[in-house]
Amino acid sequence: MAVALEAGRRKRAAVVVLGDIGRSPRMQYHSLSLANQAGMEVDIVANGGSDPHLLLRENPSIHIHEMKSVQLTGILKISGALTLLLKAAIQFIILIWYLCFKIPRPDVFIVQNPPSVPTLAAVKLASWLRGAKFIVDWHNFGYTLLGLSHGRSHIIVKIYFWFEKHFGRMADGAFCVTKAMKHELDQKWGINATVLYDQSPEFFHPASLTEKHELFSRLGNSICSAMGNDDCISVEKEVEDRKNTTVFTSWVDGEIFLKPNRPALVVSSTSWTPDEDFSILLEAALMYDRRVAATLGEDDSMDEGKLWIDIKNGKQFVYPRLLFIITGKGPDRMKYEEQIKRLKLRRVAFRTMWLASEDYPLLLGSADLGVSLHTSSSGLDLPMKVVDMFGCGLPVCAASFSCIDELVKINNNGLLFSTSSELADELMMLFKGFPEECDDLKSLKVGALNTGSSSKWSTEWERYALPLVNQVIG
Repeated sequence: MAVALEAGRRKRAAVVVLGDIGRSPRMQYHSLSLANQAGMEVDIVANGGSDPHLLLRENPSIHIHEMKSVQLTGILKISGALTLLLKAAIQFIILIWYLCFKIPRPDVFIVQNPPSVPTLAAVKLASWLRGAKFIVDWHNFGYTLLGLSHGRSHIIVKIYFWFEKHFGRMADGAFCVTKAMKHELDQKWGINATVLYDQSPEFFHPASLTEKHELFSRLGNSICSAMGNDDCISVEKEVEDRKNTTVFTSWVDGEIFLKPNRPALVVSSTSWTPDEDFSILLEAALMYDRRVAATLGEDDSMDEGKLWIDIKNGKQFVYPRLLFIITGKGPDRMKYEEQIKRLKLRRVAFRTMWLASEDYPLLLGSADLGVSLHTSSSGLDLPMKVVDMFGCGLPVCAASFSCIDELVKINNNGLLFSTSSELADELMMLFKGFPEECDDLKSLKVGALNTGSSSKWSTEWERYALPLVNQVIG
């Protein structure tokens, strides 16, 4: 471990996130690496909301300073533009208070972008006042996210673009998440950024049978509770011995087995925002359900309750039930939950959850397939959720966009789709013969395992990020 010392003092970094640190995994990983690999004291200045990973909370070198989120709902009803300006001004003052007065003087600030306003200006001012350096970690472009709701030609978006570019160029160093973004920053912004690909940390790995059984036992009530009317999974709630039997596993004579008639588990993590069209997944699930019924020659008058009991009691079909577990928080969650409740599905069920940071990797490591709906407002960033899925050996069906091929390799570790019909086709192909005779799914799983094991966050960070941090600090 590189120990950073200066005149008998450990060097110090401030990690700045104008957002929920519990929902900013990359900045959490930066913090862990700065503490464990660079040997620095780390102050995280961020909004609260969700608990960060236990490894951060228990690390004696990491200190979390939680800012309060700014809510101006009353003014929003009067003027949206006035609300944005007033909110940015208040956030600027709060950031300056924390960065200049609440935390010890850092040697370097590392700030997440977006959001750009007012974060970049506040960190630049704080770095000047405190004699520190300033590194921007470019996850995406803030002006493109704002353009989703206002349009790229809107005056507010143009002002945001100028602000982001002007203060972004003032940084002493930069990271970015793709080669495509590096090229954009270099050619059009005059910023030389180091590509630091998202990689999963070591606690993302395929789950053991014991870990799966314990996780499904803990989540049993949530899994067996239908979001609306009864469905093909909620029938399992009649199982009384939750300790020994879950929807997916059985514990018999001290040994844990995966049930042969278990549903296939499909996981998607979403921020429930406009750059992830969740309706594509709902439509694909409905198509899968209808196509399976047609393939098996079932008509609409079939007694679904009897079918579900038969499946629960061990009857198997060439196509399995699908359980979609959707994790995440965001503004459109309630809207889509209402749509899910209205769906009439025979072999598909949905559950929405927010998991503890320690349980999320276990869920990915226990699933059969991941789905990413992320399409990127800029077309230049990559979905970290897919990186985490690969770290757990989980193959992925991902929405196609310009640079996704830097991450998802078709027919190796995943598949791409552009429409709900294409996604439904992929679900039919991958899950035919599940769980034993689904060779296409098994092949993708091998590729995902190889991708996830080829590199981890700590390796990439030491190779690409640590040299830049040391160079900037000097």
